[in-house]
Amino acid sequence: MRATDPVQILRELIRCPSVTPEEAGALTVLEGFLKPLGFTVERPVFSEEGTADVENLYARLGSEAPHVMFAGHTDVVLPGNADNWTHPPFAAEVANGMMYGRGAVDMKGGIACFVAAIGRLIEAGGKPNGSISLLITGDEEGPSLNGTDKLLKWAAEKGEAWDGCVVGEPTNPNAVGDAMKNGRRGSLSGRITVTGVQGHSAYPQLADNPVHALMGLLDALLLPPLDEGSDQFQPSDIQVTSADVGNKAVNVIPADATAAFNVRFNDLWNGDTLKAEIMRRLNEGAEYGRFRAGRDEPVKFSVEWVGRVSPVFVTRDNRLTGTLSGAIEAVTGRQVELSTNGGTSDARFIKDYCPVVDFGLVGKTMHQIDERVSLADLETLTAIYQRFLESWFR
Repeated sequence: MRATDPVQILRELIRCPSVTPEEAGALTVLEGFLKPLGFTVERPVFSEEGTADVENLYARLGSEAPHVMFAGHTDVVLPGNADNWTHPPFAAEVANGMMYGRGAVDMKGGIACFVAAIGRLIEAGGKPNGSISLLITGDEEGPSLNGTDKLLKWAAEKGEAWDGCVVGEPTNPNAVGDAMKNGRRGSLSGRITVTGVQGHSAYPQLADNPVHALMGLLDALLLPPLDEGSDQFQPSDIQVTSADVGNKAVNVIPADATAAFNVRFNDLWNGDTLKAEIMRRLNEGAEYGRFRAGRDEPVKFSVEWVGRVSPVFVTRDNRLTGTLSGAIEAVTGRQVELSTNGGTSDARFIKDYCPVVDFGLVGKTMHQIDERVSLADLETLTAIYQRFLESWFR
């Protein structure tokens, strides 16, 4: 297998149906490309009660500083109905200059380009004057409990330390070279449960409708906006992601109602201050009686915080951002935008160990039916990664 051809590497990776948390051969394929390049490869498995075990990969070439890390994931989301795909989701078929397959851009394509860039770097001039490592998980698209976070701790306990990291997530909106993520908004999720009194819909005075009360709480939660943004970030945003009653009857007022929400927040907030603001809004909404005519007591509700808070961060390391920006401009002629928009990534864990940025392929089709990547984009990203490595070690 040629470790210099991103198309061949990606084809082999896509053909492994590694839907979270299944390894499905993807890490074995990756190991098969890395070992001939001189990498030592380890594949620790991590566990957490109530979740599936996850196999991960850590590979290193070299033993000296400077030490640059590439991070990513081989796990992918479900393909949906395979019959709706133009090409089978795990066949890696090529048509009209595009390779189709789940994970093509998110993010097996980024991994394939980085491995090919290393292969070309070694082919051109031998091993780098420093160290390169790959930190690859199978748990990014899932609960993220047995992946990057634990893998970083495991590696650090073994004495690993890094000077910078590139996460190969798809960051570009239209063309490779458009945007690099040098920071990420934070993320906080929760679930509101309103407790009412069940009753007959014809006798509302004998019941307390939690659906009506929930509407008032959500109104208080959403308005006014949390903020107008900051120097580095767009405005924080609350999205209600579900509203559930579980009531199949049309003439019964239910006993309770729930709603889930997610907040993407900027550097004007942290987990504690944001939770306090959310509770303030909900408590205020609980006193507001527009949806509960004739009832003076506050709405009875509870809030469950779901998962961990993902912190907001900005990378201000000029060596990392400058070296990668220079490589992007040298290959594409574009001056890349430093961006903090969009979702989160495993960079939220890596930031505690070294400077980190996200930069990969065009993300237009990630998680979609017919996810696909341009073969030309694979070549462009490989060239950028190779130029970055050359400059980093120079």
